Amino acid sequence: MKVIAINGSPKEHGNTYHALKMVTDELEKQGISTEIIHIGNKNIRGCLACTGCSKNKNERCVIDDEVNEVIQKMKVADGIIIGSPVYYASIAGIMKSFLDRTFYVASANGGLFRHKVGASVAVARRSGEVATFDHLNHYFTVAEMFIASSNYWNVIHGKMPGEVLQDEEGVQIMRVLGKNMAFLMESIAQNSDNLPQKEEKIMTNFIR
Repeated sequence: MKVIAINGSPKEHGNTYHALKMVTDELEKQGISTEIIHIGNKNIRGCLACTGCSKNKNERCVIDDEVNEVIQKMKVADGIIIGSPVYYASIAGIMKSFLDRTFYVASANGGLFRHKVGASVAVARRSGEVATFDHLNHYFTVAEMFIASSNYWNVIHGKMPGEVLQDEEGVQIMRVLGKNMAFLMESIAQNSDNLPQKEEKIMTNFIR
């Protein structure tokens, strides 16, 4: 099994990376291969709302950048972790652009991430982390993914790179998250023949 972890921080080896590494280290101990992909410093613009991915159905965004390569890695993975620092009590801007486009393409192409296991990680100096954690989870819930949890919300604290390693409770949260994610992935793999059948999406508008 394979897990892709997305580092949405502009700093490649900042606290978001360290938090993700704690989770992936635990997954590796459970025999699951992992890869951390850094997108937080890339020139990734937001969704154009052009619906090109819905028309083309080629599993690609019409904006030809790093997003399309990562979509394919996420497609074949069994689990996906998304990590972001807190910017004004929300997701970092580039991470938001990345997730909007990635999950739009996945939805437009039959639900590429359906029934994969997802985990969100939020990193903050002081506050805003719970709101960010909630925002990240919105992507999983709309994609019909299974969400892994820990013994607290998946948040950890630190300002300077590496300071999260001093957050004893946060470190435990990341470790437990890795263990629970591994168990959930293995359980789903053992019951893959009994997963719920996909229903045709019903879409309604409030203004008719």
